[in-house]
Amino acid sequence: MDLTLREATFNDAQLIADITRAAWSGKVAVTSSGHRETAVQVQQHLQNGGGFILLLHDDPIGSVRWLPQDTDANVWDILRMGILPPYRGRNLTQHLLEAVVHHAQTANVAELRLAVRNDQSRLLDLYAAYGFEVAPELEYAHANPLEPAPTVMRRFLKH
Repeated sequence: MDLTLREATFNDAQLIADITRAAWSGKVAVTSSGHRETAVQVQQHLQNGGGFILLLHDDPIGSVRWLPQDTDANVWDILRMGILPPYRGRNLTQHLLEAVVHHAQTANVAELRLAVRNDQSRLLDLYAAYGFEVAPELEYAHANPLEPAPTVMRRFLKH
């Protein structure tokens, strides 16, 4: 498989918004704000944090973003990770997740967090395999107030 991963630029904002909406279609509840993702929102995320795009034979098939928390720049939230439907079931999400972990370690970030929607609880085991632990004491900073609170997971990074 000819997979490559590249860091996203501002010029990728529309592409990432399209990937997010397509990856979440039929997979994540329609009430999720990811279904209404816009290039403007993506640009804000890229400006304040960053992102990666996963390519197969130079075709974009997935993306992920991260944002430092407003209250602690040493803590990054992983956001909007998704793989397009035709490419699911091949463990490709791991490439996106590992890229963010490695980038955070290089940037000397202390902790990564992500949220798992209640309707996506099967992902808890996937993220646990990558060293994330459920942190019931934490609230997700980007939670949709119209939905049940997601489960927050965290991973402390060693420097």
